[in-house]
Amino acid sequence: VHGQHLAKDVVVQAVQGFLQNPRPRKALVLSFHGWSGTGKNFVARMVASHLYRDGLRSDCVRVFVSLLHFPHHNYVDSYKAQLQRQISETLQRCRQALLIFDEAEKLHSNLLDAIKPFMAQHGSKGQVDQQRSIFIFLSNLGGNTINEVALDFWRAGRAREEISLELLEQRLRLELQEAAENSYAHSQLLRENLIDFVVPFLPLEYHHVKLCARDAFLARGLPYTEATLDQVAQMMVFVPKEEKLFSAQGCKSVPQRINYFLP
Repeated sequence: VHGQHLAKDVVVQAVQGFLQNPRPRKALVLSFHGWSGTGKNFVARMVASHLYRDGLRSDCVRVFVSLLHFPHHNYVDSYKAQLQRQISETLQRCRQALLIFDEAEKLHSNLLDAIKPFMAQHGSKGQVDQQRSIFIFLSNLGGNTINEVALDFWRAGRAREEISLELLEQRLRLELQEAAENSYAHSQLLRENLIDFVVPFLPLEYHHVKLCARDAFLARGLPYTEATLDQVAQMMVFVPKEEKLFSAQGCKSVPQRINYFLP
């Protein structure tokens, strides 16, 4: 994953610490934030393939995409029952389950109510061993705040690697609290202290896009030159208008764009 020193450190430490704890008090809950194409899905996939031989295809991994699995608000009650059943079944089947919620900012509050009991602390011994499970929420919420911080650092001539988790997490939590007031249900999880780690994904710069292009060529066993990588990167839209610093789509469409260069 390119250009994500914070996400890399936080996720590795959080997951390792959780796995080494013989009796965690609650499930591990990570909330990934950042613009589209910055690597949130990629890192969630890496966690899955690190934990399970079959990665995302494992029976112990469930991926829910808000607009795909829960598109209609009028059906929210039946979605809720279905979601509770699917999570229960997964937790009963697997001592350690991984549940990924993509487009978390679009999750209806009733659906979050269905998920919360599985994430909360439990003192009693009677229930399924759900403390071993890991929940990952992926959200574009907070992306602009993260980008503002990255832009401020760049304008001040400071390296993006100097951006600290403390600074970003503070700014992100503030934005998410406001979002909670504007009825983003996902942000309520913060208020209830269910989220263990807020994980920021920084916007990607030109050289990161080139690295993504290189990966895409290598993944398909295709030859490339430095000039080809530049051509792929130049096809992307960069923002803000003046600085043209960050790729508006991150690396999202890079694998498709290398089709232009097929022999």
